[in-house]
Amino acid sequence: MGIRRGLNFKIMTTEELKNVKSNLVVDARGTACPGPLLAAKKAIGEIESGEIMEILSADEGTKNDIPRWCEKVGHEYLGFYDEDSFSRLFLIKE
Repeated sequence: MGIRRGLNFKIMTTEELKNVKSNLVVDARGTACPGPLLAAKKAIGEIESGEIMEILSADEGTKNDIPRWCEKVGHEYLGFYDEDSFSRLFLIKE
């Protein structure tokens, strides 16, 4: 499944991520740092442990913020891929 594992990371390939079925999509494309992270923190309570959340963000800092948050609180970060003007980031709730 993944190509690299860390403490709370299972980095998946772009093709794998494109096939992920998210339980919740958080659209934070209209916000700047720290908006996407705050939106993710607020939304995480809407899904159950083991479910997948996808965050849409146009802010480059989100690519660093979400993995660090996952490591801090125990969620499993799956990775990201870029669309034309935004990124899709994926995590599994602890």
